[in-house]
Amino acid sequence: MKKVLYLLLIFISIQASAQELFVVSEPASNVPAGSLAFKLGQSRMKEKFEEGFNYHMMPEIIWGISKELMVRASGFISNRGSENRDLKTEGGSIYAKYRFLSTDDLHRHFRMSAFGRYSFNNADIHQEEIETMGHNSGFEAGIVATQLTNKIAISTSISMEKALDNKPDYVFPDNQSDIAFNYTLSFGKLMYPRHYSDFRQTNINLMVEFVGQTLNENQKSFLDVVPSIQFIVNSQARIDLAYKQQLYSSMLRSAPNGVYLSLQYTFFNIKGKKSN
Repeated sequence: MKKVLYLLLIFISIQASAQELFVVSEPASNVPAGSLAFKLGQSRMKEKFEEGFNYHMMPEIIWGISKELMVRASGFISNRGSENRDLKTEGGSIYAKYRFLSTDDLHRHFRMSAFGRYSFNNADIHQEEIETMGHNSGFEAGIVATQLTNKIAISTSISMEKALDNKPDYVFPDNQSDIAFNYTLSFGKLMYPRHYSDFRQTNINLMVEFVGQTLNENQKSFLDVVPSIQFIVNSQARIDLAYKQQLYSSMLRSAPNGVYLSLQYTFFNIKGKKSN
């Protein structure tokens, strides 16, 4: 009976948040408490100043500590900078998000969360854009707010990002801004199913995200648009496919356009049953 009730709660939770699972930005909602998720994120970006593509792979482990707090550990693997395009491990990061505000109503809710990330990276520093999720050592801190109304979710975030030296060999250039402000605006809509009857139904979500950054010292900036499609299978498996296109940029970026593909699987109630 407890297992049935637990699955029912998971089903209700997924109905409420299915279209909040954005591809390149984080919503204010967390993964369910007591869950453990494994994710493999991949990107293939077209090089702007040379031939070919660079490939990044980011394996992640996500733990829902409570309904307010989740943490994520990520690894960075890439073929960028390799003459033979061989994959090499470049670093990793630890991320935490705390939901401090939650209001619920019939067919709608509002969430606000604070988040932070620390990353270490040993790759060469090759662009003005600051990206601690795969390119720069450093840290990021910010706030995200998400509004869900029926089948539509709108989410926005703002954060400050600080780049550090990519040790052991690469010092951050003195002539570049090492502080940036990031901002996102994301829209998601649940397209299928039109009516829920079972938690095993496949969800199909369509999304579009706008991702921008402004450097603190010289005010250089960029703005990208990222349309995507998302499949959630059996309430546990998630498949994301997205394309990132630069809308404008006044800063140096080595590979701004390309494709994202991520696969994720979540285990619920990892603590198991308590013994009597």
